[in-house]
Amino acid sequence: MTNRRLPAAVLAALLSTTLLAACGSEGTTDAKPAASRAAGDSAAVFPRSVKHAMGTAEIKAQPKKVVVLDSGELDDVTLLGITPVGAVAPHLKTEGGFPAYLKGKIDGTKDVGPMAEPNLELIASLKPDLILTSKVRHQKVYDKLNAIAPTVMAETTGQPWKENLALYAQALGKEAEAKKALADYEARAAQLGEAVKAKYAGKAPTVSVVRFVAGPTRLYQNASFSGVVLKDVGMGRAIQAPDVDKAMLEVSPEQINQADADLVFVTTSDDPSKTKQAEVQQTAVWQGLNAVKNSKVFTVPDEIWMSGIGVQAADEMLKDIAKAAGVDAPK
Repeated sequence: MTNRRLPAAVLAALLSTTLLAACGSEGTTDAKPAASRAAGDSAAVFPRSVKHAMGTAEIKAQPKKVVVLDSGELDDVTLLGITPVGAVAPHLKTEGGFPAYLKGKIDGTKDVGPMAEPNLELIASLKPDLILTSKVRHQKVYDKLNAIAPTVMAETTGQPWKENLALYAQALGKEAEAKKALADYEARAAQLGEAVKAKYAGKAPTVSVVRFVAGPTRLYQNASFSGVVLKDVGMGRAIQAPDVDKAMLEVSPEQINQADADLVFVTTSDDPSKTKQAEVQQTAVWQGLNAVKNSKVFTVPDEIWMSGIGVQAADEMLKDIAKAAGVDAPK
């Protein structure tokens, strides 16, 4: 299975027509003709059939009460103007609760987590008419979820976040809104990329993303949510490791030199005392990084750069990138 990001023009067409890939391998098809779903048609056409990673969901009417079981889905539905009746918080968010960057958009949403074992009884009590999640997260409880309400699952999370938005938008009857939101974001990313290149004499600075977790330190690569956003901006990696096109690379404190770049962004997914952050940042290898010596290491929110996985989080990333590069954030 490949996870290659589709060009914006192709995604736009897919959002308003037929086959959509949740992860490059599963399609999503609306039972109604594309012409009846043209932009400007205020009434989404239902019932519809939506193909997804676990089969086909039959959705009788436009969903009103939605439950989402991961943070990317939470970003997506609130982007499309829906306040979910139930959701789970980022599973590695130590302070608890829903993402701060979505404040005001999730008032009244019930926490139905934890993500690893969502509270099925609570979900059922909310009487949802649609449940959104991914196969990689909840394949084992798909049948139970689908017995509660039509359940649409993307194949996985992370890199295919744009395709996942397309899938969920189809299930919600919000294709036009999703297409516009994605196009607007990509325009802002391109605008930021031009501003950054102008600031750096025509060549974008290299970047690295370091995440401290309870275990080996992770360097996030191209096949990740943050990797896609950085590529949209036009910012590349300083070290082209053999697995630069994977989601992440785990490194020891002695290997942290692989994080060297003009700009280094750092997130911490857990209580810092449970990670190797202090140990790594005290090593001579870390202290020798060009970004460290040049004061170009920037701490950014894990709930945005790692768990956001949607257009709204991507826009917050653009602000962080702009600040680090010393340019104005795109409007």
